[in-house]
Amino acid sequence: MNVQPKPIPAADTPLRREAGSGWHAQIPDDKAMLRAARDLTKDIAEHRADIYWADMIGSALVGYATLAGAILVDSVPLAVGLAVVSVLALYRALLFIHEISHFRNGALPGFRTAWNALVGVPMLTPSFMYEQVHTLHHKRTQYGTIEDPEYLPLALMKPWSLPAFVLIALLAPVALLFRFAVLVPLGAIIPPIRRLTWERLSALAINPDFRRRPPEGDLPRRVFWLEAGGMVWSWALIASVFAFGWKPLLVALAVASAVAVFNQLRTLVAHLWENEGEAMTVTAQFLDSVNVPPPGRIAELWAPVGLRYHALHHLMPSMPYHSLPEAHRRLVTALDAESSYHGANHAGMGVLVARIARSTMRPRG
Repeated sequence: MNVQPKPIPAADTPLRREAGSGWHAQIPDDKAMLRAARDLTKDIAEHRADIYWADMIGSALVGYATLAGAILVDSVPLAVGLAVVSVLALYRALLFIHEISHFRNGALPGFRTAWNALVGVPMLTPSFMYEQVHTLHHKRTQYGTIEDPEYLPLALMKPWSLPAFVLIALLAPVALLFRFAVLVPLGAIIPPIRRLTWERLSALAINPDFRRRPPEGDLPRRVFWLEAGGMVWSWALIASVFAFGWKPLLVALAVASAVAVFNQLRTLVAHLWENEGEAMTVTAQFLDSVNVPPPGRIAELWAPVGLRYHALHHLMPSMPYHSLPEAHRRLVTALDAESSYHGANHAGMGVLVARIARSTMRPRG
């Protein structure tokens, strides 16, 4: 569908402010933008099974094939090249966990189960680590507050916090291996360990104050089977050292660490991180989030599966990833130059990292 609507004037267009000045509390909702996001995208809101299945399976197969190549080849340059491809492919496959967390009942039957078998359990990041967690980040009254598991005011923290935030991800694969191989079986017989593991080590959260609540609905049964699968797989990985030596496990852990760091870098620039804990309007949340739209192409590597349109995703959380580029095109065409929508569009990762880094160096009163 080719939509060419007349520009929609902005309503109460907010002015951008410097980080830490409390500009979020001063931003009213841009109702014209919110109406346009709702009205112009109704016909592209369906999840296309052909795209989801082909993309997820293809990414996983390429990732595992190149990982095997990186382990087996003797040439160091070739092994490094294969490992880089494996990182990019497995990173893309892993990020379907974000789409799964937004699936409504009945969307793409069997996809979550297949993804867990092919990606979630093998990478020790099953879907329950995002389900009933990520949606808290989208709650109108919780975004950017202490109750948001995925928010830290990084732009208002100390300069050393940024490299620490990224580099801590290097330890993620070892921590996950320990979680599933040691803490899961111990938790089965020692309830306090089980409770600690669930509350602190069962969510892809960056807020250290977040404590996960007990799972609800049909999630407890899924958690049981996914944790059992993760435990068996983690034992198999450890046992592989005795059968094949250290190289396969170390190369796999190196690739997994690179995937985790890549994802942490993307997380670093997914928002501006300028909120100081107050509740925000939808428009304020949108402007604290980031789109990195075309013409640049590199963003599709570091923010795949629709995440280069992260701000737009916050306007329409249930919109399938493959429809976000078209939704963005329609909104850019429909909304005039003064619309809030354009305030969330940024040039790339380098610009965003520099902005956040400059903010951390700004003197605080």
